[in-house]
Amino acid sequence: MKQSKYILFTLLLITMINCKGINNAIELEVYETSESGNALKKIDQFSSTENKVLININPEKKFQTITGFGGSFTEASAHLLTKISKVNREKILNAYFSENGANYSLTRTTIASCDFSLKNYTYAKVENDLALEHFTIEDDKADIIPMILDAKAISKEGFNIIASPWSCPPWMKDNKSYVGGKLLPEFNDTFALYFSKYLEAYKKEGIDIWGVTVINEPHGNGNNWESTLFSPEEMTLFVQNHLGPKLERDGWEDIKVLGYDQNRAGLQEWVDAMYKDEKTSKYFAGTAIHWYESTYEVFPEALQYAHNKAPNKYLIQTEACVDSEVPHWQDDAWYWKKEATDWGWDWASEKDKYLHPKYAPVNRYAEDIIGCLNNQVDGWVDWNMVLDRQGGPNWFKNWCVAPVIVDAENDEVYFTPLYYVMAHFSKFMRPGAIKIGCDVNNKDLKVTAVQNPDESIALVIFNPTTTKYTIEIQINNQNTVISIDAKALQTVVIKK
Repeated sequence: MKQSKYILFTLLLITMINCKGINNAIELEVYETSESGNALKKIDQFSSTENKVLININPEKKFQTITGFGGSFTEASAHLLTKISKVNREKILNAYFSENGANYSLTRTTIASCDFSLKNYTYAKVENDLALEHFTIEDDKADIIPMILDAKAISKEGFNIIASPWSCPPWMKDNKSYVGGKLLPEFNDTFALYFSKYLEAYKKEGIDIWGVTVINEPHGNGNNWESTLFSPEEMTLFVQNHLGPKLERDGWEDIKVLGYDQNRAGLQEWVDAMYKDEKTSKYFAGTAIHWYESTYEVFPEALQYAHNKAPNKYLIQTEACVDSEVPHWQDDAWYWKKEATDWGWDWASEKDKYLHPKYAPVNRYAEDIIGCLNNQVDGWVDWNMVLDRQGGPNWFKNWCVAPVIVDAENDEVYFTPLYYVMAHFSKFMRPGAIKIGCDVNNKDLKVTAVQNPDESIALVIFNPTTTKYTIEIQINNQNTVISIDAKALQTVVIKK
């Protein structure tokens, strides 16, 4: 009798499984990237399993507004694009910025040099030039600026750019070096002017900057590459008394100033200083964060604390990458395996080493983006868009992985699985979308959902397990049934 009931249920389930759902109640499209080989592939054939999961979507439950998703224009990436054929350059830029590609909507670039530059450089090369009469962005004109302009020409809807300095000009610092040191108080106004000059110079090149962070990683980076140290109070006072008023006076009042710009575990002390009162928070549009504190922990408590401290401000993930790794070339399987390590694997303090186990790069990206969206983060920006087979170029030899790897010598391009993971979000979750309620009754699956400005719903499901699941999706008293492969990421687009 039990067997007969099971057969009857299976037959019923099979009749339910199709792209149109039960009685065509929900019209949807499903795109999948998987360890088995799918790469953002549209799928319309599903099969039933004994492993059933329920996902409930509630559009009436609304959270943050999405700012966007994307990657960063670095000198490393831009330089590599000058070393490959025009065909492959266009292939990569179209893959990132066209409607048929990942359609990136939020990006980042550097204000002067960083570790992923070919050399150290500043835009203020003449010491004690307090009026910055000799300010120049000449170092960017051979690669970064052309890359941004080419991307702009491809992007139909356009994209926003966040610009970040790694160091103020060395002559403004107490140690006179690109690496480490603090901004001397007598140069507060000159450094504020530096931002205004940058915005003006880029605008003259046809590039509008949407926002800036005050400094990349104000805690420093172990004094390894470009950095400038700030405490929460020092950065807050610099923005309150110098940067904010200067941008306002120069007509840049619409530029979004983002504070902090480092790892999430330190968020509380920073937002406490930034948003202490109306005076301290006036010029801050939001907070920027990175993911390097852990290979698996999202730090939801810190994210929720930052949001609750300033619920109407931006909370944007501005940098993430598979760091301290040389990219694996044409080896999709590696990106799905728990083989990668990061700086903390070797260098974290004993009390924090547990936060840095080996991990699967695909899992880290998918789970972090989903975790961020489920904890009030409104934007998520990857680091380098393109690197070479060594994980550079990088003057410090701080090798990392990018979603797209190129072999410039042989003019070859490798789109890693990380490119497709990013596209699952950037392509289908558009600026202005609203994060909505989304619950799953299985703790092993990670899910999130947004409602786009065109009222379509983008549901992302990540299955890191070795089990295939049948998924019942419920929304507005309607439902449909699909399935998801083992070790797979899906974006389900539910039409209006």
